[in-house]
Amino acid sequence: MIRNLRIIALVLLWVLAATRPAHAYIGPGAGFAVAGSMFVLLTTFVLAFGTILIFPLRLLWRLIVTGNPFKHAKVKRVVILGLDGMDPGIATRFMQEGKLPNFQKLADKGVFRPLQTSTPSMSPVAWSSFTTGVDPSRHNIYDFLTRDPCNYAPMLSSTDIRSAKKVLNIGKYVIPLGKPSIKLLQKSQAFWKLLGDKHIGSTIQRVPITFPPVKFNGLLLSGMCVPDLLGTQGTFSFFSTKQSEEGHAAFTGGEQTVLRRRGNTIRSRILGPANGMLKGAPPMTIPFTVKIAADKRSASFSFDDLDDTFTLKVGEYSEWIDLAFSAGLGQKVHGIARFCITEIDPDFNLYMTPIHIDPENPAMPISHPTVYSIYLAKKLGRFATLGLAEDTWALNERVIDEEVFYKQAMLIADERIAMFKDALQRTKKGLVTCVFDTTDRVQHMFYRYLDPTHPANAGKDTERWSTAIEQVYQRMDAMVGDLLPELDREDTTFVIMSDHGFTNFRRGVNLNAWLKENGYLFLTDDVETSGDWFESVDWSRTKAFSLGLTGMFINRKGREAKGIVAEGAEYRQVRDEICAKLKELVDPTTGEKCILDVFPATEHFEGPYRFDAPDLIIGYDGGYRNSWDCATGSVPKEVFSDNTKSWSGDHCVDPRIVPGVFFCNRPITTETPHILDMAPSTLKQFGVDIPDYMQGQPIFTDPGQGGPVSGPLDPTTLSQSGSAPGALVHKDGQASAAAPASTTDASATPPAGGAVTSPAEPAS
Repeated sequence: MIRNLRIIALVLLWVLAATRPAHAYIGPGAGFAVAGSMFVLLTTFVLAFGTILIFPLRLLWRLIVTGNPFKHAKVKRVVILGLDGMDPGIATRFMQEGKLPNFQKLADKGVFRPLQTSTPSMSPVAWSSFTTGVDPSRHNIYDFLTRDPCNYAPMLSSTDIRSAKKVLNIGKYVIPLGKPSIKLLQKSQAFWKLLGDKHIGSTIQRVPITFPPVKFNGLLLSGMCVPDLLGTQGTFSFFSTKQSEEGHAAFTGGEQTVLRRRGNTIRSRILGPANGMLKGAPPMTIPFTVKIAADKRSASFSFDDLDDTFTLKVGEYSEWIDLAFSAGLGQKVHGIARFCITEIDPDFNLYMTPIHIDPENPAMPISHPTVYSIYLAKKLGRFATLGLAEDTWALNERVIDEEVFYKQAMLIADERIAMFKDALQRTKKGLVTCVFDTTDRVQHMFYRYLDPTHPANAGKDTERWSTAIEQVYQRMDAMVGDLLPELDREDTTFVIMSDHGFTNFRRGVNLNAWLKENGYLFLTDDVETSGDWFESVDWSRTKAFSLGLTGMFINRKGREAKGIVAEGAEYRQVRDEICAKLKELVDPTTGEKCILDVFPATEHFEGPYRFDAPDLIIGYDGGYRNSWDCATGSVPKEVFSDNTKSWSGDHCVDPRIVPGVFFCNRPITTETPHILDMAPSTLKQFGVDIPDYMQGQPIFTDPGQGGPVSGPLDPTTLSQSGSAPGALVHKDGQASAAAPASTTDASATPPAGGAVTSPAEPAS
């Protein structure tokens, strides 16, 4: 405790003494507003220092008034290690081959079972159910994206960011009067807040859909959906001397800059966020110079008005570079980025990661309290803060290759391991939860290596990185081996879990093209196709449309701005007609049905936000998913297309196909643990009452006691529909999804507030 207080005090003194003031709020479509950072930092210092001074008095008061908060607890500590996307089938295969000895040890001593996931089976949905203990109709997160019913435009489903309402115009400057608003749209409440209300502290790191952080009695570093400094979910930059015949950038995606080379010197600029302090909000920039070494094997970098200089070889990443953008009036906005030269000669190609919010000078609220990210950065060094930190977009566009992507993913994994170990060191009692994205991102981008016939293999290497997924699983296994001596004890409940598993993504389905073919969607002026975000859709005749990765919306009168389908009988007729037809949809190339099931939201969810859901949730069979252009609201000519992107594995399918993993150091009470069970199970471990509204069941056995469910899973119970040959663990793995598993034991009594109503998990 004394050591931690000293570190915090040093961090605060450093922040207060810093001469680079910046504090800003950014967001998609919200512009960029700069506030007086020194006042904010001073306030942070005063509050944190005051907290340190009164801590002994608070502790004494708590002991007098509330007593020992752990007096009813069964354990001192619960540790939940989230490995996003870890697949039970792939894990079992590697365990059978002896490649994951520590996971095997945990399964043999405790338990390993598939973890039933959410509907839809997507990270923002599943982790929200983990956090709150309720299904999407109660936490209101159904996808990364949703549509604005007022204008059909895309909206981030998790966060609402708006500029300051009032500004003061002084010459060329626009001074915001107040702070922009930033709001988490996830409903219900996190179970660690309930623990904090009972004075049981938690350290929560990088759990998805925790941005902006909600105040509670504990520490939190936000995860998925934290934007970059541009206010996007990850815009990389690529600088190249290579260009098209027309003189444009030769590559696509991100922020592209064509370079002009004079001998061995190149001048360019980094494009930063819009400067909301100036009229017209022009982008802030940082000019920089590159000098290529005479031997063409390295290059040195320097930035105008910045101290950082460095030299890079080809394929080598820089450290995190502090990018301080000048907003005027003495204000600076800090971000960080890494650089990597992918080629020096004959063309010079430079990749820059998205500009992450600097954890030492956070431009947005990325942690609770604010000083927590500063503490971690000062103790462990700067780290990735972007929610989707591994740059899958850059690899999809082939501006970087697998080696550059893999190196980046491993650097981020190293940062997360250090954070997790710090959390374990400082939290000896209470809850520790840390989520790693590495397993998910690498499987998305390297799954094609498990399938020799995958369409994404055309023109790409199929051998060099064939063990990338295996290496990541082994890396996580090694981390578990380091931690088991500390965590595998009776006073600690140790869980390793994932939000979903994985399957193949070979073919894309554009539901908007299908709707057009079948007379449910129309385009204006008899055009044949439509661009992103429903560019040419005629809403006066359109009855249904699709946006995002799993959902379809009915154009309902009174809900959508130009809705035409009346509520009641007409709505049910259109919905049921589309359901029946989609279930029979056949891929003409393979002759196979591509959809296992279609879930009408209002029939399968019972919560208060079921009417905000997509009207239909599409449960694809393995090998299929919404196509890339369907996700962005495009309407092409063809319904089906090969997926040729490096993003070759996915989980946005029928949830029964892609359960997650559940490992625990003690037996459990059910063969079918569900992600909804995590919140009530953790509360019960600490002797905290489970709210009636939670839908899961407590599943942990008491320390020292046996239980009905233990040991490794039976691999023949896994569906593995559509899985690549390199991911199969039993002979009939290619069969379609088996009968759906129950969300709880058939004999169990649902908790008060209603049974689990997720459509992919009906009662058995």
